[in-house]
Amino acid sequence: MRRPYPDRVAAGRVLATELGRVPGSVLVLGLARGGVPVAAPVAVALGAELDVLIVRKLGLPGQPELAMGAVAGVGDALQVVRNESIAEHVAPDVLEEVRAAEVRELRRREHAYRGDRPPIDVRDRVVVLVDDGLATGATMRAAVEAVRKQRPARVIVAVPVGAADTCRRLERVADEVVCAWTPRYFNAVGQAYRDFAPVTDDAVRAALET
Repeated sequence: MRRPYPDRVAAGRVLATELGRVPGSVLVLGLARGGVPVAAPVAVALGAELDVLIVRKLGLPGQPELAMGAVAGVGDALQVVRNESIAEHVAPDVLEEVRAAEVRELRRREHAYRGDRPPIDVRDRVVVLVDDGLATGATMRAAVEAVRKQRPARVIVAVPVGAADTCRRLERVADEVVCAWTPRYFNAVGQAYRDFAPVTDDAVRAALET
């Protein structure tokens, strides 16, 4: 299958075109790590502020790519979203152990990316949540629900690629969903990229400083 994007930055430029003009006081939040290099050119095109939102998958022990849910943090607020079809088969103490470990990593990354700088206030802002793609949508749903708690004016989900059914499901929780490419046969987010190398902490910091 054709891979339409050379890398995440190129995908962000295409995504900005798909979004078009977004009226209001706009804040672009890139989901760390992979969403930040996509979000940076989106923020430039929109003339918007850019910040990072840390979201961590709650991976099933022994199968870490299989999401039991996700946790997202905006300021001091944490939002946990469960994937009930998987989480209901996991012992509560096991789920809590994974959740606690991911919250520690979430807070570590917040400090690594921001230092002592607080997150930008989302209240009454139009928030554009950007990731490099949507598979199950668990992490993005956690991001939407965490941001909603801070009372933004609107929440827009924007991704360069996503599974069609996942994009449709997110329309129930976001005000608008922009999926630039929904391949007929979706296997994984990486199928949309020629270069899908892991994004480092240094790359996130560099993108936030541009």
